[in-house]
Amino acid sequence: MSFIKFITSKTFLKQLVFAVVALIVLTLLTLQYLKITTNHGEFVLVPDLSKKSLREVEDIVGKANLNYVVLDSTNYNPDYPRFSVIDQSPKANNQVKEGRKIYLTINPSGYRKVSVPNVIQVTKRNAESMLKAVGLSVAKVSYINEIGKDMVYYVRYNGENILPGHQLPKTTEVELVCGNGNNAEVVVE
Repeated sequence: MSFIKFITSKTFLKQLVFAVVALIVLTLLTLQYLKITTNHGEFVLVPDLSKKSLREVEDIVGKANLNYVVLDSTNYNPDYPRFSVIDQSPKANNQVKEGRKIYLTINPSGYRKVSVPNVIQVTKRNAESMLKAVGLSVAKVSYINEIGKDMVYYVRYNGENILPGHQLPKTTEVELVCGNGNNAEVVVE
């Protein structure tokens, strides 16, 4: 019974009202503090940095009160200038807070290099498939007098024979030198 008297007493009810008022005031102060410190409702539009060099990016991002971070280079894209922005996150025209970091992916200077696979003593058809698989292509097929018809004897690049494992830029065109099926040596007795 004393518990019910205590809950209904004027002292308890006053303290309860003070606690509720203090909680409401504290909540309102906290919300106001957060609104001021986080610049609530204030946004900056992310500029379009596509195809821009890093020097241009630095100027544009600085004027917009933003920061940028270069994530990495990606596979070479010939539609974009060398060392220009290929992708950005967040995307252009998104609303962000001042000082936000824009993450950039940069176009490298050219195609990455690939190793020429060992296509010597392989049929022309298989050699073309193996070269295509690594990103190289066959521009020309020439034939020499060798007994293995359509067997690859040499791989050439710019008129020079190259060995398996040689590094060439991706999308390079090479020449295959294959046998024509004729005997290379004619024995005269």
